[in-house]
Amino acid sequence: MIIEAILGNKFDPATATFDPATLENLHEERVVLPSALLVKRIQRVTTDHGRELGIRLAGDTVADLRDGDVLHLDEKDAIVISVEHTDVLVIAPTTIQEMGVVAHNLGNRHMQAQFFGEDSEYGAQVMVLAYDHTVEDYLKHVAVPYSRQERVMPVPFRHAEHSH
Repeated sequence: MIIEAILGNKFDPATATFDPATLENLHEERVVLPSALLVKRIQRVTTDHGRELGIRLAGDTVADLRDGDVLHLDEKDAIVISVEHTDVLVIAPTTIQEMGVVAHNLGNRHMQAQFFGEDSEYGAQVMVLAYDHTVEDYLKHVAVPYSRQERVMPVPFRHAEHSH
């Protein structure tokens, strides 16, 4: 089976091209992916029930895959993306100066980061990046509050386009 479009997201009913209530009565097969593969437009995947699928999404007009994306629906089954947890550092500076220094230093290392506000699941203004032992050592050295966590990231980490 070749998947060429996402039917919607089970966590975001506004995106659905189907009645979200129909998912409650269907058997759910999952395609478990690491965050890094969410950006791939063409890939071969296997569901947790051994069904092989090809994913071939249209070019730049399609957003990255997300946790909960529905790939296929029929009268019995739904095939849904499930994203693996990512080992991350959640950095919570206490001052704007700490944030500026940390962001500048990590930016110079071209670290991929995501930022969340107080209204997020983190409950604070934080910077999140994939775990790296050298960054953890740096944060300890400069005494900036952080924690190491396993999280399903809402979007994959990716490098920002830039030039020097």
